[in-house]
Amino acid sequence: TQANPFSKVDLKKVLNEVVSDLQIRIEETGADISCDSLPEIDADPTQMRMLFQNLLSNALKFRRPDVDPVIRIEADVFPSDTGSLADGRMQLRVSDNGIGFQNQYKDQIFKIFQRLHGRMEYEGTGVGLATVRKIVERHSGTLDADGRPGIGATFILDLPLKQSEFADLRETSIT
Repeated sequence: TQANPFSKVDLKKVLNEVVSDLQIRIEETGADISCDSLPEIDADPTQMRMLFQNLLSNALKFRRPDVDPVIRIEADVFPSDTGSLADGRMQLRVSDNGIGFQNQYKDQIFKIFQRLHGRMEYEGTGVGLATVRKIVERHSGTLDADGRPGIGATFILDLPLKQSEFADLRETSIT
């Protein structure tokens, strides 16, 4: 993707826009999406939108048959080592009650074109979570996942609230 400069991004506003974009799919699946407050962070607004779009789309796609998806978005803010909240970090968790996955495969799901399920079972290209990984890396963050087969999955993102002055120079190509 073409990287945009970092600016203050209201993550709750971005999430609401993505939910609005996915409204038809949310209604078709009977999904319940809930979120408490989300912080503002220094970020590329377009990439934050892509991040939420991919995470929510996956949660809607990889649902259990005959079970309405329940998706929960939560965030905690932690101060820096010096105690400053302004220079702190945010942990964002996106949890669902979908099909889950075995944790031994969690590294594979973040690689481009890697899939745990066949194309006949679930549509998609295998680039969604790879895109999320690259966005998180560009934003000096980390990404992890916790899968529970038949119970659901949680994606855990750790991102700084404030970016360094050189952060805009990082590449975002997906490889």
